[in-house]
Amino acid sequence: MRGVYENPVGSGIWWIHYYAGGKRHREKVGRKSDAIKLYQSRKADAAAGRKLPELRNSKIVTLAELIDDALEFVVHHKDNRSYKSKAAIVVPALGGRPAADLTPQELERWLRGHCKTSATSNRYKAFISLCYREGIRNGKVTINPARLVRHRREGAGRLRFLSREEYDRLYSVIARRFPEHLAEFIVSVHTGMRLSEQYSSAWSQVHLDRRTIELTKTKNGSARTVHLNSDAVAAIQSVKHPLHKPSDPVFPREGVKGRFDTRSWFQPCLDRAGDGRGLHQRDSGGSRTQDDHDVGPLQPSLPGAQTFRGRTDCRNCPQTVTSL
Repeated sequence: MRGVYENPVGSGIWWIHYYAGGKRHREKVGRKSDAIKLYQSRKADAAAGRKLPELRNSKIVTLAELIDDALEFVVHHKDNRSYKSKAAIVVPALGGRPAADLTPQELERWLRGHCKTSATSNRYKAFISLCYREGIRNGKVTINPARLVRHRREGAGRLRFLSREEYDRLYSVIARRFPEHLAEFIVSVHTGMRLSEQYSSAWSQVHLDRRTIELTKTKNGSARTVHLNSDAVAAIQSVKHPLHKPSDPVFPREGVKGRFDTRSWFQPCLDRAGDGRGLHQRDSGGSRTQDDHDVGPLQPSLPGAQTFRGRTDCRNCPQTVTSL
């Protein structure tokens, strides 16, 4: 009979095997007659959708395994470092738990105990949900409890613009302490580019004759043209060298791993200038460029300002992104 077999042959010990829900089940029975009856019973239960007994030798998929699969999925993501840091915190706390046993209530309790702000809680919820989505895609789990965790409301954040007096004071501190980074600061303020956009721009994207930078890799995935005023053009010209290749970055990254390390010089200068925290260079840059008559086409209208900053939805206007 199909599904009933003797193992080892001649031992008198009979086994059954069948498929239910795409998984192979195998059970040791004993006598052949008992094996036939049990096989027929299991097949009937599977066809009727009744719950089958848990097998002791079935592999238990843990949350740590789902996290490893998710990290493999985002290995080439530009924010891969953030995913790794979240995994390093989630694995010791929840990694050993069977992924199918975690409930939305347990995840919500852990998020409340671990995360101090709503924004942090939502980021960890999104990370855990990504792990479960990859697990479902790979056939390792069938549910995503993180999807049922309540999304916490986030505050609008703090708006902080850089005034002309603060800009002059910060400019003089950077020029005195880190003159090699002065051009980076000027371009950041006068263009409003994101940090990743500024430090990934190559010389082939810079057109000083047209006073533009053509961005191809942006946060929202669409290409964008950044217009340069006279200060930004002068800053870029100050770092331009005749031996530069078109593929060379305009502002090379610091460090062996090529990280966007700006805090090592910008934060000390910010503290020295006494400007406090929360300065958002992208919005300061947008305001300054709109007020700068060198640019011409850009006027201080709201849709034009959001296009200038690379935003696709004006509903996100109150939210700011720190460049440096």
